[in-house]
Amino acid sequence: MTRRFFTLDVFTASALAGNPLAVVLDSEGLNDHAMQAIAREFNLSETVFVSPPVDARSRASLRIFTPGRELPFAGHPTVGTAVLLSIRDHSGQHGHVAFDLEEKIGLVPCSVEVINDGLGRAVFTLPRLPEMIGDAAHDLALAQAISLKPGDIGLGRHRPGVFSAGVGFTTIPVRGRDALARARPDIAHWSGIKPADHANAFVYTSETSDAGHAYRARMFAPGLGVGEDPATGSAVAAFAGAIMAFDAPDDGEHRLTIEQGYEMGRPSQIDLHLTVSGGELVKAAIGGSAVLVSEGQLHL
Repeated sequence: MTRRFFTLDVFTASALAGNPLAVVLDSEGLNDHAMQAIAREFNLSETVFVSPPVDARSRASLRIFTPGRELPFAGHPTVGTAVLLSIRDHSGQHGHVAFDLEEKIGLVPCSVEVINDGLGRAVFTLPRLPEMIGDAAHDLALAQAISLKPGDIGLGRHRPGVFSAGVGFTTIPVRGRDALARARPDIAHWSGIKPADHANAFVYTSETSDAGHAYRARMFAPGLGVGEDPATGSAVAAFAGAIMAFDAPDDGEHRLTIEQGYEMGRPSQIDLHLTVSGGELVKAAIGGSAVLVSEGQLHL
């Protein structure tokens, strides 16, 4: 049989930038092995498989695979799929729509603006607020894991930590863009990166290309088959925990833009929305644009 697929570039409004995503529609009948094999075939950081929802009140059910494993939740697949479904549902006509997507982490509420038949913007509320899930390794081990020196680690009050909003990341602050540009995963020392079952490193600095952006970041996950990711919404979701821990934002609404992928030639902008009350994070959301790039059929 044939199955429709689309590719989009996510966290950008321009094709051939941002983070590429494959979305396979008509996924009924595909087992876990087949989905993983298709994800390896696309060889993008994530591939989404769309099926009818379990609950008729939801828009769709999603399963998300890297080339190496399935994820319970991810940011750029959620944004890209929400935009794609909305464009198709509304025939590319400008407008706004809201719905839930079913992911393994739970329901993910999405709000989408369809801009035209190839471009949209989505914001989704985090189904799980970020939390610190462990202590990071010492600076020497972290520096060795990302090919830097111990003196490169640290940024003001920011210290390394392990945070998760559904997917865990070791967050590593570095002193500036020079250190960030020099970072490279060193597999021989990657055991210093946590969580042990899917070790990811989100490396960041406050020195940005755009003065209006809050942080610049890179994300490495070689164990998942992703050497470097151009834009990682789930990492930014986890990073919200570090922002709360080290920046202590005032009560109210905050919108921070994180730039990622610039060192790869895939500039991406991820918006992080925080609602703080009584010094506590009570709501968080991830937003960004997505543009259609290609479509076709799988003969499987």
